[in-house]
Amino acid sequence: MSLLGSIVSKILHPFGGGDAQAAPAQTDAQPSAGGDAPASTPAGGGVIGGSGTVDVEQVLNGMAAKNGQPLNWRTSIVDMMKLLDLDSSLTARKQLADELHYTGDKEDSASMNVWLHKQVIKKLEENGGKVPADLKD
Repeated sequence: MSLLGSIVSKILHPFGGGDAQAAPAQTDAQPSAGGDAPASTPAGGGVIGGSGTVDVEQVLNGMAAKNGQPLNWRTSIVDMMKLLDLDSSLTARKQLADELHYTGDKEDSASMNVWLHKQVIKKLEENGGKVPADLKD
């Protein structure tokens, strides 16, 4: 599986299924934020809303709360990858850059990292994730 596929899968499909709407049997009913559609909280974390979207912020914040180290997934692709238990080395990030067709200088890791983070957030949204408005371009 590609690195991007691993990221999307771990956030949007944390239970191994290919469909974000396929929640496990254990759910707790909750009102969804900003709407009347019911939401459920899967046993592992994120909120699946009435539209079937997965709340990316809730999933990652839940993972961060359980992690022993302070990781800022909101701004750092390295921290996001660490939070997801993925290789965050420069080599892995260059591989992710190749997957996402990065055309910049991969030796300028700071610029590449910013671009990667934005692209991953965009791909999460394109794949059905509910992304916080402050992370969208």
